[in-house]
This record gives sequence, structure tokens and C-alpha cells, in this order.
Amino acid sequence: MEIRRAGNSGLSLSRLGLGTMTWGRDTDEHEAADQCRAFLDAGGNFLDTAAVYGDGDSERVIGGLIGALFRRDDVVIATKAGISFATGQRVVNTSRHSLISELDKSLSRLGSDFVDLWQIHTWDEENPLDDTLSALDYAYSSGKARYVGISNYSGWQSARAITRQEDFPSKAPITSIQSEYSLLNREIESEVLPCADQLGVGILAWSPLGRGVLTGKYRQGTPSDSRGASSHFAAFVNPYLDEGSNRIVDAVCVAAEGLGFSPLEVALAWVRDAPGVTSAIVGARTGAQLRGILKSEEISLPDIVRDVLNEISAP
Repeated sequence: MEIRRAGNSGLSLSRLGLGTMTWGRDTDEHEAADQCRAFLDAGGNFLDTAAVYGDGDSERVIGGLIGALFRRDDVVIATKAGISFATGQRVVNTSRHSLISELDKSLSRLGSDFVDLWQIHTWDEENPLDDTLSALDYAYSSGKARYVGISNYSGWQSARAITRQEDFPSKAPITSIQSEYSLLNREIESEVLPCADQLGVGILAWSPLGRGVLTGKYRQGTPSDSRGASSHFAAFVNPYLDEGSNRIVDAVCVAAEGLGFSPLEVALAWVRDAPGVTSAIVGARTGAQLRGILKSEEISLPDIVRDVLNEISAP
């Protein structure tokens, strides 16, 4: 698998990342190990998690694989902090105190002295940006985080955070922006991608398969074993089951049939090789499903197909 640098940094990531949002909840330890083994065998090196995933269970599962399945220094582990559901409701808190506390808990669950990439999970309207960024400085200078990044920031938010960190050599440079990006959601093209390009920051694309919709499995309804049918993911998938999305999915399926690929391979290759993207983060329920996703590594899209998909999916 191709390894890419994140922006102007020294952080090297496989062009596909393995998302672990369901690990420890819908995906048990044995299934997670099978997925991880398949991913590493394909040449991947980048595992993405977050403190909020499974209330920390995702990190615990990854921690259990260190040493048993891979050497710590051979894999890039990225996690995020700033969102919790401790009260049953979504709470955003990116204060220095809360973030550093979350970092220490993440390291404990991972059983590691450091995380390769530590990210602020989302923008916080209630806390001063400098307070949030000071937590990145602490993590970076202490060695608890080798690199730091931001996630789900808008263009102006990203530019403000990145340039604030550039003002002083002693501050932690922001290495990456993690954002949703797919043929069904190209919003980052207007501001976030140009920001990352101008400021030398890598883009990590989450949900490159349009929350699973671009696989084509929802064309005839919602499969009973899909995320769209589950109580905790239905609201996540439903926004992409509208008429506009259906038109784009149909175009992907037509392109896939003409090329002899699957719709999943076409949609993933489009994001993976889009200008500015360092890595596209994929997730799967099973090892078999992940092995199917990894087949996309064998293909690239002809320019004419990319141009047609760009036109059909244009915002």
C-alpha cells in the first residue's frame, strides 16, 4: 500500500486508514484482530480511533492488539478527544483541563506511553481556542503525542488554529485535518482543502463511502444487517438516502459496471486519489468485508470516469 506524508510533516501514513469506531461495541476483539491482520497484511499502517468510540472500548481493543499482533513502532495510532456522552447526551469540551485528562485516559486504555497523532475531535464554541491549543502544546512537548491535528473544523476554524500554532516555534505544529469527504459530501472542497494545501497540512478523509451508501446496498431499501437499520447509526446514514444522493449512487454503479469494479471500489478510489488527500479512513463490520474494501488498492480510476463523477456530484 502506498505510504504518504501528511502535508509538510514527517508523519507517514498508508493511503487507506483503518477506522475503529465500532470496535468493542459492534465488533468484538476477535473480529477486530481479524480486520487488523488483514489491514496490516495489505501494507496499511494507520489505525484511527477516538476516546468517545464505544466509550473508550475501541482504544482498549487496540491496546490489546499491541504486542500480540503488531509492534508498537510499526503502526501509527491516531486518537481524538473533546466529545463525550458521559451524561447520555453529546457534550463537547475542549478545555485544556478536559483534553489533557482525556489524553491520559486514552494512553492508559491503549497501554502506550504515546499516541502517534492526537486530534481535537471538533470545534468548541464555549472554550477559548488558545486554551484548546495549549493542550496540543502540552501533549507535543511532553512526548505524549508525536504529532497533533484537528478534526471536523471548518475552513476558517482550521486556518485560525493552524496559523496560531505557527506564530511561535515552541508551539505544536498542526499536522492534519480530519474531515468527512466523499462523492456525497464535497463540502471541504470550498475552504478546508484549499486551507490545507496553502498551509501544508494533510487531509484525512472520514466516511469516504458516504456512510456506506456509496456501496449501493441501500438502492433497494435498507438491509436489516446494515448500519442504516441499527438504532445508533440510522440517524447517521439517513441524510444520504435522499434523491440527490440516489442519483450519484446510480452514477457510481454505472461507472463500476462499465469498468468491471464494484461501486465501493469506484467511490473509494475517487476519494483516496483526490488532490490533497493523505489517507481515506475506512471501516468494516467483519474481516471479510474489510478484505473486500482492500481490493480497491488494485485499481485506479481513468481520468474520464473521474471527470464524469466530479460533474455529477458537484455541490
